[in-house]
Amino acid sequence: MKSYITTPIYYVNGSPHIGHAFTSVMADILKRNRKALGYELMLSTGVDEHGQKNQEAAADLGMPVEEFLDMRGKEFRDVFDRLDVAYDYFVRTSRDGHKEAVAGMEQAIFDKDLIVKKNYTGTYCKGCEEFKKESDLTEEGQCPLHPTMQVEQTEETNYFLKMEPFRERLLQHIADNPDWVQPEAFRNELKQMLAEPLEDLCISRPKTRVTLGIELPFDQDFVTYVWFDALANYLTNVDWPNHGYETWWAECEHLIGKDILKPHGVYWPIMLMAAGLPLPKKLSVHSHWVGAGGVKMSKSIGNVVDPIEVIEKLGVDALRWYLARHMRADSDSQISVDLITQAYNSELGNKIGNLLSRAAKFSKARFDGKLPASGPLSAEDEAIRKAVVEATQGMGAWINLAEIPARMQSIITIADEMNNYFAEQAPWDLIKNEETKERCQTVIYVTLDCLRIVMEALTQVIPASAGKALAMLNAPEVACPWTPELDKLQGDSELGEIETLYPRVQ
Repeated sequence: MKSYITTPIYYVNGSPHIGHAFTSVMADILKRNRKALGYELMLSTGVDEHGQKNQEAAADLGMPVEEFLDMRGKEFRDVFDRLDVAYDYFVRTSRDGHKEAVAGMEQAIFDKDLIVKKNYTGTYCKGCEEFKKESDLTEEGQCPLHPTMQVEQTEETNYFLKMEPFRERLLQHIADNPDWVQPEAFRNELKQMLAEPLEDLCISRPKTRVTLGIELPFDQDFVTYVWFDALANYLTNVDWPNHGYETWWAECEHLIGKDILKPHGVYWPIMLMAAGLPLPKKLSVHSHWVGAGGVKMSKSIGNVVDPIEVIEKLGVDALRWYLARHMRADSDSQISVDLITQAYNSELGNKIGNLLSRAAKFSKARFDGKLPASGPLSAEDEAIRKAVVEATQGMGAWINLAEIPARMQSIITIADEMNNYFAEQAPWDLIKNEETKERCQTVIYVTLDCLRIVMEALTQVIPASAGKALAMLNAPEVACPWTPELDKLQGDSELGEIETLYPRVQ
């Protein structure tokens, strides 16, 4: 069984931001989830190094293009490494194999008379690197995605891919595969994009304007439009067009933000159809992060969240937890350093870390550094054990992108119940009397074994701190395929060194 997960490849004209961090961390969580189910995984992320914006960014810094691309590529890779994103392939579109494959795809489509050369007059957004229809613009005549950037009236000769011949076929694919785009709100949005005849897609830029790109194989005066080039990475990552790519491609799931639904939901499928290739298995779409109070993030306002700043203040798992716990796929969600700090302290710190620390330190102090063996189970013990298995069993099943926050909610809810159980059983009172000492042992064992199950589930989300917790408990290696199982801690075994897992941060 295979699963191939992709993130978009990110423009290197700017440094990595919270949007890049979010998509790549969610992809990593899905990878860890499916690996825990026994799947063979491929996760790709990386950088888009071509196009006008990147060319201008290098010029603004006064750097040679290759040096600029190396610098930015390393910056993105370093951030994803710090985020514990276990990518299998890091994309660089400047790679020779990628460029050769893209040129081959263009030539194949050109040979079918599906690419035409013509003069075009229209509105161009440099931010999107796209020509825009009037209906794409705001009432003020600006691109809604780049409202501070002036659009340009442009007239130039370019090559265009015929789109309309494939529109009905794409609509039929959506109808035949209702889960192809998730969540449903974005499937409906895509269908709306396809409700009217499609204009031809410009797939080139003249070298007089842009030189940073893949030269068209049939006209050396032009380079490939950056989206045509970038989208093809999903195929070239798995060694298309060489034999063997098919098994990965058949299981490909693209994770994308809602702002790039059109390139992935319209341009890319039609490019594939034109090339005679199958479509990806799924498009999983998410909304965006906004600042506290729902205000759009802006450097001038000062509400931009820098992932590196958060990692240095709170640790990587504080950021990973917030991203997983507090995004809603079909609506924009709020983020700020204060909100991340609050979630870290109240959810990871107070509800999970504090319980682990209290129970493990109690066990180590009162039972000679060991985890006591369990005695007979009470109804309360059985109830909490059953609840923990039910709350975590979703992490032992296939998770879709939109389902991640609900899985995290289940874990926080059961953490509350575990804290209530521990407080109600009051092992600090039970230990005082010889008659209730065995009962105390059982409460401690049940609490720590339930925490083990929670932490095993959380290795898919916050692997660094979950791994530390399991080491404290001297837990056995996490099973694969994983499912929540009780009584896997060994009674009368030594506990590891107990440390504060989530120290409080002001």
